[in-house]
Amino acid sequence: MVDEARAEARRTLGALSRSDVPVIGLEPSCLLTLRDEFNALLPGGDTERLSGRAELLTEFLVRQDADLPLRSVAPAAHLHGHCHQKSFGAFPSAVKALRAIPGLDVRPIASSCCGMAGAFGYDARRLEVSKAMGELSLAPAVRAAPAGDLIVADGTSCRHQIGDLTGRDALHSARVLDMALGDRR
Repeated sequence: MVDEARAEARRTLGALSRSDVPVIGLEPSCLLTLRDEFNALLPGGDTERLSGRAELLTEFLVRQDADLPLRSVAPAAHLHGHCHQKSFGAFPSAVKALRAIPGLDVRPIASSCCGMAGAFGYDARRLEVSKAMGELSLAPAVRAAPAGDLIVADGTSCRHQIGDLTGRDALHSARVLDMALGDRR
């Protein structure tokens, strides 16, 4: 479906290349497509400029050195890095953004892929492999986290895998930051 992907990339590029404002996203696999796959599908100056403006929310906040009026929300946050966050060097920004929350001990989880790998884990033929990947280190770390601690994962599929394997709800870092902003907005 490369032709369809190229057509969608062309349409998206047309819509997003009309200004120089940052393109901020929440889902690592979607936003980071603008830095990776778009360059392969549509090489050129417009794509390179868009790639340079595409940031995850936490990257944007860290780059802006945002001074947000944050309040404490939990004793600790166990943070799983999405594969795209890790491969594009965006995970440190997620850690740093959450560490701006007073009293929050941010504990990155030493894990590889959660096992979902986009749609991979939703295929019944791959279910056992997907679960085994999640059980290598991610699921045990989540199960070991105290009940009052937050579980954080920016990837949609990662949050689903964590919930399915452990019964714990994982939050996106944007939701944790929103909680920390409280009613002061």
